[in-house]
Amino acid sequence: MARKRRGRPVHGWLILDKPLGMTSAQAVAKVRRRFDAAKAGHAGTLDPMASGVLPIAMGEATKVVSKAMDGAKAYRFTIRWGEECDTDDAEGQVIAESGRRPGWEDIEAALPRFTGEIKQVPPAYSAVKVDGARAYDLARGGEVPELAARLIRIDELHLIDCPDPDHAVLEMICGKGAYVRGLARDLGRVLGCRGHVSELRRIRVGDFDESMAISLDNLEDLGHKEALDGLLLPVEAALADIPALAVTGPEAERLRFGQAIRVPHSVEGTVYATTDGRPVALAEIHAGEVRPVRVFNL
Repeated sequence: MARKRRGRPVHGWLILDKPLGMTSAQAVAKVRRRFDAAKAGHAGTLDPMASGVLPIAMGEATKVVSKAMDGAKAYRFTIRWGEECDTDDAEGQVIAESGRRPGWEDIEAALPRFTGEIKQVPPAYSAVKVDGARAYDLARGGEVPELAARLIRIDELHLIDCPDPDHAVLEMICGKGAYVRGLARDLGRVLGCRGHVSELRRIRVGDFDESMAISLDNLEDLGHKEALDGLLLPVEAALADIPALAVTGPEAERLRFGQAIRVPHSVEGTVYATTDGRPVALAEIHAGEVRPVRVFNL
Protein backbone atom coordinates (compact mmCIF):
# COMPACT_ATOMS: atom_id res chain seq x y z
CA MET A 1 0.00 0.00 0.00
CA ALA A 2 1.47 3.35 -1.09
CA ARG A 3 2.14 5.92 1.58
CA LYS A 4 -0.13 8.94 1.52
CA ARG A 5 1.73 12.11 0.53
CA ARG A 6 1.87 14.58 3.37
CA GLY A 7 1.09 18.25 2.95
CA ARG A 8 -1.32 20.51 1.11
CA PRO A 9 -1.65 20.74 -2.68
CA VAL A 10 -0.01 24.18 -2.91
CA HIS A 11 0.85 25.39 -6.43
CA GLY A 12 2.95 28.40 -7.42
CA TRP A 13 6.19 30.29 -6.85
CA LEU A 14 7.58 31.90 -3.73
CA ILE A 15 10.56 34.18 -4.34
CA LEU A 16 12.72 33.84 -1.24
CA ASP A 17 15.48 36.19 -0.15
CA LYS A 18 17.80 33.41 1.00
CA PRO A 19 19.87 34.38 4.04
CA LEU A 20 23.58 33.78 4.50
CA GLY A 21 24.75 30.55 6.10
CA MET A 22 21.98 28.34 4.76
CA THR A 23 22.00 25.87 1.89
CA SER A 24 19.35 26.12 -0.82
CA ALA A 25 18.00 22.70 0.22
CA GLN A 26 17.61 23.90 3.82
CA ALA A 27 15.79 27.01 2.62
CA VAL A 28 13.38 24.93 0.51
CA ALA A 29 12.70 22.64 3.48
CA LYS A 30 11.84 25.62 5.72
CA VAL A 31 9.49 27.12 3.12
CA ARG A 32 7.84 23.78 2.43
CA ARG A 33 7.18 23.24 6.14
CA ARG A 34 5.86 26.78 6.54
CA PHE A 35 3.35 26.29 3.73
CA ASP A 36 2.72 22.64 4.64
CA ALA A 37 3.23 22.01 0.91
CA ALA A 38 3.23 18.48 -0.47
CA LYS A 39 5.99 19.22 -2.99
CA ALA A 40 8.67 21.91 -3.40
CA GLY A 41 11.96 22.56 -5.17
CA HIS A 42 14.18 25.48 -6.18
CA ALA A 43 15.33 27.06 -9.43
CA GLY A 44 19.10 27.42 -9.15
CA THR A 45 21.37 26.63 -6.21
CA LEU A 46 22.84 29.38 -4.05
CA ASP A 47 25.88 28.53 -1.92
CA PRO A 48 25.57 29.03 1.88
CA MET A 49 27.82 32.13 1.65
CA ALA A 50 25.47 33.69 -0.94
CA SER A 51 22.23 35.54 -0.29
CA GLY A 52 19.43 36.74 -2.51
CA VAL A 53 16.86 35.55 -5.00
CA LEU A 54 15.98 31.86 -4.67
CA PRO A 55 12.79 31.01 -6.61
CA ILE A 56 10.99 28.17 -4.84
CA ALA A 57 8.48 26.15 -6.83
CA MET A 58 5.64 24.35 -5.11
CA GLY A 59 3.29 21.73 -6.48
CA GLU A 60 2.74 21.97 -10.24
CA ALA A 61 5.28 24.80 -10.51
CA THR A 62 8.02 22.20 -10.01
CA LYS A 63 7.26 21.03 -13.55
CA VAL A 64 8.67 24.27 -15.01
CA VAL A 65 11.74 24.67 -12.78
CA SER A 66 14.02 23.97 -15.75
CA LYS A 67 12.41 26.86 -17.67
CA ALA A 68 13.07 29.25 -14.79
CA MET A 69 16.69 28.06 -14.54
CA ASP A 70 17.24 28.75 -18.24
CA GLY A 71 16.63 32.47 -17.72
CA ALA A 72 19.42 35.02 -17.30
CA LYS A 73 20.76 35.55 -13.78
CA ALA A 74 22.12 38.73 -12.23
CA TYR A 75 24.59 38.97 -9.34
CA ARG A 76 26.16 41.68 -7.21
CA PHE A 77 29.43 40.55 -5.67
CA THR A 78 32.62 41.70 -3.99
CA ILE A 79 36.09 40.47 -4.95
CA ARG A 80 38.82 40.43 -2.33
CA TRP A 81 42.17 41.06 -4.07
CA GLY A 82 45.50 39.62 -3.01
CA GLU A 83 44.38 36.07 -2.16
CA GLU A 84 43.24 33.14 -4.29
CA CYS A 85 41.44 30.36 -2.43
CA ASP A 86 40.92 26.71 -3.29
CA THR A 87 37.14 27.24 -3.22
CA ASP A 88 37.40 30.60 -5.05
CA ASP A 89 35.48 32.18 -2.16
CA ALA A 90 36.10 33.28 1.42
CA GLU A 91 35.27 29.86 2.87
CA GLY A 92 38.35 28.19 1.40
CA GLN A 93 42.06 27.98 2.13
CA VAL A 94 44.42 30.56 0.63
CA ILE A 95 46.56 28.91 -2.07
CA ALA A 96 48.20 31.97 -3.67
CA GLU A 97 48.90 35.55 -2.61
CA SER A 98 49.94 38.82 -4.23
CA GLY A 99 50.91 42.25 -2.98
CA ARG A 100 49.62 43.92 -6.15
CA ARG A 101 46.33 45.84 -6.05
CA PRO A 102 44.53 46.92 -9.25
CA GLY A 103 43.11 50.41 -9.73
CA TRP A 104 39.72 51.30 -11.16
CA GLU A 105 41.13 51.78 -14.66
CA ASP A 106 42.97 48.44 -14.52
CA ILE A 107 39.80 46.57 -13.57
CA GLU A 108 37.61 48.26 -16.18
CA ALA A 109 40.17 47.62 -18.91
CA ALA A 110 40.09 43.88 -18.15
CA LEU A 111 36.30 43.43 -18.06
CA PRO A 112 35.74 43.20 -21.86
CA ARG A 113 37.79 39.98 -21.82
CA PHE A 114 35.06 38.44 -19.69
CA THR A 115 31.93 39.47 -21.62
CA GLY A 116 30.16 37.67 -24.44
CA GLU A 117 30.70 33.96 -25.02
CA ILE A 118 33.86 32.89 -23.20
CA LYS A 119 35.40 29.69 -21.88
CA GLN A 120 35.48 29.17 -18.13
CA VAL A 121 36.87 26.36 -15.99
CA PRO A 122 34.35 25.70 -13.18
CA PRO A 123 35.61 25.99 -9.59
CA ALA A 124 37.07 22.79 -8.11
CA TYR A 125 34.38 23.00 -5.43
CA SER A 126 31.37 22.86 -7.76
CA ALA A 127 28.59 20.43 -8.63
CA VAL A 128 30.11 19.57 -12.01
CA LYS A 129 30.44 15.79 -12.45
CA VAL A 130 33.80 14.12 -13.09
CA ASP A 131 33.52 10.41 -13.99
CA GLY A 132 30.17 10.27 -12.23
CA ALA A 133 31.32 12.04 -9.04
CA ARG A 134 30.67 15.63 -8.00
CA ALA A 135 33.76 17.82 -8.21
CA TYR A 136 33.22 19.15 -4.68
CA ASP A 137 33.16 15.61 -3.27
CA LEU A 138 36.49 14.85 -4.96
CA ALA A 139 37.97 18.14 -3.73
CA ARG A 140 36.81 17.53 -0.15
CA GLY A 141 38.39 14.09 -0.35
CA GLY A 142 41.78 15.60 -1.12
CA GLU A 143 41.73 15.07 -4.89
CA VAL A 144 42.22 17.87 -7.39
CA PRO A 145 39.51 17.35 -10.02
CA GLU A 146 40.53 18.13 -13.57
CA LEU A 147 37.69 20.17 -15.02
CA ALA A 148 37.45 21.10 -18.68
CA ALA A 149 36.71 24.66 -19.73
CA ARG A 150 33.09 25.19 -20.75
CA LEU A 151 31.51 27.79 -23.00
CA ILE A 152 29.46 30.28 -20.97
CA ARG A 153 27.77 33.58 -21.72
CA ILE A 154 28.22 36.80 -19.76
CA ASP A 155 25.90 39.50 -21.10
CA GLU A 156 26.98 42.39 -18.87
CA LEU A 157 29.79 42.97 -16.39
CA HIS A 158 30.15 46.31 -14.61
CA LEU A 159 32.46 47.70 -11.93
CA ILE A 160 30.26 49.38 -9.30
CA ASP A 161 32.61 50.42 -6.52
CA CYS A 162 36.14 50.15 -5.13
CA PRO A 163 35.55 50.83 -1.41
CA ASP A 164 39.24 50.28 -0.60
CA PRO A 165 42.37 48.94 -2.36
CA ASP A 166 41.59 45.35 -1.29
CA HIS A 167 38.04 45.15 -2.64
CA ALA A 168 35.96 45.74 -5.77
CA VAL A 169 32.18 45.48 -6.17
CA LEU A 170 30.81 44.29 -9.50
CA GLU A 171 27.49 43.34 -11.07
CA MET A 172 27.08 40.64 -13.69
CA ILE A 173 24.27 39.35 -15.90
CA CYS A 174 24.97 35.88 -17.25
CA GLY A 175 23.50 32.72 -18.71
CA LYS A 176 23.20 29.26 -17.25
CA GLY A 177 26.40 27.57 -16.08
CA ALA A 178 28.50 30.68 -15.39
CA TYR A 179 30.28 30.79 -12.01
CA VAL A 180 30.85 34.12 -10.25
CA ARG A 181 33.62 32.45 -8.25
CA GLY A 182 35.33 31.38 -11.46
CA LEU A 183 35.12 34.92 -12.81
CA ALA A 184 36.70 36.38 -9.64
CA ARG A 185 39.52 33.82 -9.83
CA ASP A 186 40.22 34.46 -13.51
CA LEU A 187 39.97 38.25 -13.23
CA GLY A 188 42.45 38.20 -10.36
CA ARG A 189 44.87 36.15 -12.45
CA VAL A 190 44.56 38.44 -15.48
CA LEU A 191 45.17 41.48 -13.28
CA GLY A 192 48.16 39.77 -11.65
CA CYS A 193 46.80 40.27 -8.15
CA ARG A 194 44.84 37.07 -7.44
CA GLY A 195 41.34 37.25 -5.98
CA HIS A 196 38.31 35.47 -4.57
CA VAL A 197 34.64 36.24 -3.89
CA SER A 198 34.12 37.63 -0.41
CA GLU A 199 30.43 38.56 -0.76
CA LEU A 200 27.81 37.34 -3.22
CA ARG A 201 24.17 38.23 -3.74
CA ARG A 202 21.88 37.07 -6.54
CA ILE A 203 19.53 39.85 -7.55
CA ARG A 204 17.60 38.22 -10.41
CA VAL A 205 16.67 34.83 -11.90
CA GLY A 206 14.80 35.19 -15.19
CA ASP A 207 11.80 37.44 -14.50
CA PHE A 208 12.10 37.01 -10.72
CA ASP A 209 14.04 39.85 -9.06
CA GLU A 210 14.85 40.93 -5.52
CA SER A 211 11.89 43.36 -5.40
CA MET A 212 9.65 40.25 -5.32
CA ALA A 213 11.63 38.44 -2.63
CA ILE A 214 10.54 37.88 0.97
CA SER A 215 12.78 36.95 3.87
CA LEU A 216 12.32 33.86 6.02
CA ASP A 217 11.74 36.09 9.04
CA ASN A 218 8.86 37.89 7.33
CA LEU A 219 7.50 34.57 6.17
CA GLU A 220 7.46 33.32 9.76
CA ASP A 221 5.53 36.43 10.86
CA LEU A 222 2.57 35.52 8.64
CA GLY A 223 0.25 33.39 10.72
CA HIS A 224 -2.53 32.16 8.44
CA LYS A 225 -2.15 29.91 5.43
CA GLU A 226 -4.41 32.28 3.48
CA ALA A 227 -1.85 35.06 4.01
CA LEU A 228 0.98 32.76 2.96
CA ASP A 229 -0.86 31.61 -0.15
CA GLY A 230 -1.40 35.26 -1.08
CA LEU A 231 2.38 35.58 -1.54
CA LEU A 232 2.50 32.95 -4.27
CA LEU A 233 3.04 33.83 -7.89
CA PRO A 234 1.17 31.64 -10.40
CA VAL A 235 2.76 28.60 -12.02
CA GLU A 236 2.97 30.42 -15.36
CA ALA A 237 5.04 33.27 -13.85
CA ALA A 238 8.13 31.32 -14.95
CA LEU A 239 6.83 31.10 -18.53
CA ALA A 240 6.79 34.80 -19.45
CA ASP A 241 9.18 34.24 -22.38
CA ILE A 242 7.10 31.38 -23.82
CA PRO A 243 4.09 32.16 -26.07
CA ALA A 244 0.69 31.26 -24.65
CA LEU A 245 -1.79 29.32 -26.79
CA ALA A 246 -5.48 29.55 -25.91
CA VAL A 247 -7.34 26.26 -26.43
CA THR A 248 -10.95 25.22 -26.00
CA GLY A 249 -12.23 23.09 -23.13
CA PRO A 250 -12.37 19.89 -25.21
CA GLU A 251 -8.88 20.58 -26.60
CA ALA A 252 -7.60 21.09 -23.06
CA GLU A 253 -8.99 17.71 -22.02
CA ARG A 254 -7.20 15.99 -24.90
CA LEU A 255 -3.91 17.63 -23.91
CA ARG A 256 -4.38 16.61 -20.28
CA PHE A 257 -4.69 12.99 -21.43
CA GLY A 258 -1.44 13.29 -23.40
CA GLN A 259 -3.16 13.48 -26.77
CA ALA A 260 -2.17 15.85 -29.58
CA ILE A 261 -4.50 18.46 -31.03
CA ARG A 262 -4.39 20.43 -34.26
CA VAL A 263 -4.71 24.21 -34.43
CA PRO A 264 -4.62 26.71 -37.31
CA HIS A 265 -1.46 28.29 -35.93
CA SER A 266 1.73 29.47 -37.58
CA VAL A 267 3.89 29.39 -34.44
CA GLU A 268 6.48 26.62 -34.22
CA GLY A 269 8.26 25.44 -31.09
CA THR A 270 7.42 25.58 -27.38
CA VAL A 271 4.17 27.12 -26.11
CA TYR A 272 2.07 26.78 -23.01
CA ALA A 273 -1.55 25.99 -23.61
CA THR A 274 -4.21 27.74 -21.53
CA THR A 275 -7.95 27.52 -21.12
CA ASP A 276 -10.01 30.10 -19.23
CA GLY A 277 -6.72 31.77 -18.29
CA ARG A 278 -5.32 28.69 -16.56
CA PRO A 279 -2.26 26.76 -17.80
CA VAL A 280 -3.01 23.32 -19.20
CA ALA A 281 0.31 22.04 -20.53
CA LEU A 282 3.71 22.88 -21.89
CA ALA A 283 3.60 21.75 -25.47
CA GLU A 284 5.48 21.67 -28.78
CA ILE A 285 3.91 22.85 -32.03
CA HIS A 286 5.08 21.44 -35.36
CA ALA A 287 3.14 21.87 -38.61
CA GLY A 288 0.00 22.83 -36.69
CA GLU A 289 0.10 19.81 -34.37
CA VAL A 290 0.30 20.53 -30.65
CA ARG A 291 1.84 17.75 -28.57
CA PRO A 292 1.86 18.04 -24.74
CA VAL A 293 5.25 17.79 -23.00
CA ARG A 294 4.33 18.51 -19.38
CA VAL A 295 0.69 18.52 -18.26
CA PHE A 296 -0.49 20.66 -15.33
CA ASN A 297 -3.01 19.26 -12.87
CA LEU A 298 -4.60 22.50 -11.75
